[in-house]
Amino acid sequence: MMKRVNKGSTQLTTAAPKDYEAAADFLPLEGGPARKLPITENSENKSTVLYIGRIPHGFYENEMEAFFKQFGEIKRIRIARNRKTGKSKHFGFIQFASPEVAKIVAETMHNYLLFEHLLQVQIIPPERVHPKLWKGVNRFYKPLDWVRIERKRHNKERTFEEHKKLVDGILKRDQKRRRKIEAAGIEYECPEIVGSDVPAPKKIKFED
Repeated sequence: MMKRVNKGSTQLTTAAPKDYEAAADFLPLEGGPARKLPITENSENKSTVLYIGRIPHGFYENEMEAFFKQFGEIKRIRIARNRKTGKSKHFGFIQFASPEVAKIVAETMHNYLLFEHLLQVQIIPPERVHPKLWKGVNRFYKPLDWVRIERKRHNKERTFEEHKKLVDGILKRDQKRRRKIEAAGIEYECPEIVGSDVPAPKKIKFED
């Protein structure tokens, strides 16, 4: 019996063909013949979009285009900005016309020191590029003038109810401030708020 087992084991070790070992990549857990992994092409070789992080202040679209066009043709540039203020979020995206140029830029400019910032440049595979990434990239973004909007809101004409609500809020915050001063043990006489007493409007009744 032992001779048969040893003879079978030697047959298994010597019978495996070389081409079978080269073709098989893994054995499935559920059993069956060995399988070969499908050959997948690297998608980064065809990618032309780069992510650029840690963009310094003052290095915006025009400056980026003037700097990166030394590598090759640029198709589109976008810097992420705040919708309210329009300020840069210090990261953006750039698309080149050639994937070879994009690969060279990623290898050359990654961890490049620019204005005391280490640029983080990475290639984005085509399947990970968001379809709305370049939406509105050709339009000039003009941030809203929030100072003018707030000034207009503050100086608008108010009704009696709106004015009363505004005064009540001011008095409520003033009382809260007084309690904090007293709790801190500070002897201070807070000045009275002028204009807190709002006269009630006169009711005019018209006869039929």
